[in-house]
Amino acid sequence: MFESIRQHQRILLGFLLLLIFPAFAFFGISRYDRLFSDEGLVARVDGDIITRQEYEFAQRRQVENMRQVLGDKFDPRVFETPEARAEIVNSLVVQRVLARKSAAEHIAIPDNQLRSAIAAIPGLRREDGAFDGERYRAMLAAQGKSEVGFESEMRRDLALQVLPEAISQSDFIPRAVLERLIVNNEQRRDVRELVFRAQDFIAQVKPQEADLRKYYDKYANAFLEPEAADVEYLVLSRAALAEQIALKPDEVHAYYEQNRIRFGTKEERKASHILIAVGPNMTREAALAKANELLAKLRAGGDFAALAKADSQDPGSAAQGGDLGYFTRDTMTKKFADAAFGLKEGEISAPVETEFGVHLIKLTGIKGGSVQPFEQVRAQIESEIRNQQASAKFAELAEGFTNTVYEQADSLKPAAERFKLEIKRFDGLTRTGSDKLAEDSPLRSQKVLEAVFAPDSVRTRRNTEALDAGNGVLISARIAAYRAAATPKFEAVQERIRTAYVAREAAVMAVAAGEKKLKELLAAPGSADGFAAVKSVSRVTPGDYSPTAVEQIMTAPAKPLPAFVGVDRGAAGYLVARIEKVSLPPEDELARRRPQYRQQANQLWGQQALLDYLAALKAASKVTITKAAAGGELGTLQQ
Repeated sequence: MFESIRQHQRILLGFLLLLIFPAFAFFGISRYDRLFSDEGLVARVDGDIITRQEYEFAQRRQVENMRQVLGDKFDPRVFETPEARAEIVNSLVVQRVLARKSAAEHIAIPDNQLRSAIAAIPGLRREDGAFDGERYRAMLAAQGKSEVGFESEMRRDLALQVLPEAISQSDFIPRAVLERLIVNNEQRRDVRELVFRAQDFIAQVKPQEADLRKYYDKYANAFLEPEAADVEYLVLSRAALAEQIALKPDEVHAYYEQNRIRFGTKEERKASHILIAVGPNMTREAALAKANELLAKLRAGGDFAALAKADSQDPGSAAQGGDLGYFTRDTMTKKFADAAFGLKEGEISAPVETEFGVHLIKLTGIKGGSVQPFEQVRAQIESEIRNQQASAKFAELAEGFTNTVYEQADSLKPAAERFKLEIKRFDGLTRTGSDKLAEDSPLRSQKVLEAVFAPDSVRTRRNTEALDAGNGVLISARIAAYRAAATPKFEAVQERIRTAYVAREAAVMAVAAGEKKLKELLAAPGSADGFAAVKSVSRVTPGDYSPTAVEQIMTAPAKPLPAFVGVDRGAAGYLVARIEKVSLPPEDELARRRPQYRQQANQLWGQQALLDYLAALKAASKVTITKAAAGGELGTLQQ
């Protein structure tokens, strides 16, 4: 089971990002037949097309999701590989198959489930836990969506989750399988090791030139010099533009004054309130009368907390004596905030009317509201201004840069002179880049490498188009010199051949010596002389053993003891492990971990059931993917 899950994890990840956890709060999926044209066909599912526009939308969405998860550690180049592109296409196919199945099953989302899902969107609840309608409408306005349109999209997204959730949560791992899993993971084996290192046999290898030539003839491809190019390139960088911007002191001061609120802490207020809700059983007039009655009691010395517990109709704060904790002005509805921020500490407001009813507010605390001195934030302000101006300048120059490198494609010099850029050069670039490139070099981009080594670029030595390398960088490159892949002559790589040959033969000797020793031990175990100190090994605590070594040690027959197993470590040599004891942790320790095992195993078991179900749905559908899309590109349709 677990091996199957591991084999499908990359596909599962793409599927989860695109389907199981749709970011409908900010990236709602609209109907495909409305968003995308019929051009740029990627695939067909039972006659229903998937377009290139749809693919690009899904890719952008996946990139944004991963950027939010990983932050600064995110590298967008992982989505530029053929494998990643093919996975996105596959995810779209699975999504379309599932959508058709959901429609056939007449799956519908009731209003109460839709309301709950919307209320669960982060940022749409106030401090008191109530849903904030104003924030909801502001969020939709920022996305350019109507309430009806957004809720329709969200209802469709939720419908797509019904079948996967039902499948993945309805299958549970059998108890016998669970117990076997626990034993496999938790079993401990005490071992001693005897290591035959390849490096210890190097001195025994005495190759003749004939041996080296024979090795060269057999493994010539191992010494192949890869295709390479010496590349000239121009970079238009937003960061470089920012460094060139000179700022005037008055400009920096003005920015500080205009944005003072950003350079300090917002004032926070702590308050308690008594809410008299207006509704079918309480008119506005009656609520005001009740509030004034309570206000009179408070002015006569009544205890606010006691009255709130007895009379407040806010279920979120009444039990706490009406305490709302600290809040900023923008987290409360306007009338409530205006009243709370107009009070002095200890004061009680007159009745305040909001959409929730009538409130009496007592201010119990004030904090924050300070502004950092100008000199303390000056560097930050200068950076912000430069970045803003550089972004505008970058957008202004980008089109001209793009046109110049395309229209005068025989040389980068015209673009370099026009935009005052340095023509840079890197020698020895290959299709996979180079370890000598700086970490932030745009030549590391898969997109740029593909353009540089495109057949037309290699043949004509013309400029590539201006390519977006991410992070505000445009690059155009051209090949100055090109070297096709070639096998060097024997004499040129003779020392490399010698090193490789000696390493291989030393490893062969080490393995042979280890296997001989193992055979002797299996025939007559003898003492543990020569073996290292005891190590305790398990699948969950492998120590410094490789996964292959752990698996061989843990699966070796352990009766009778001591038992012996050999591990071929390839180029490193050979390991003989002497197994002296097999045990499990105490039952009370296993009992503590058993619920966690059960939870994780059920999740994996359910995920596998879901993958099997989706594979069956896909197999039952007529799916046609373009040849290039199947290989991570987009192109002509497979027949």
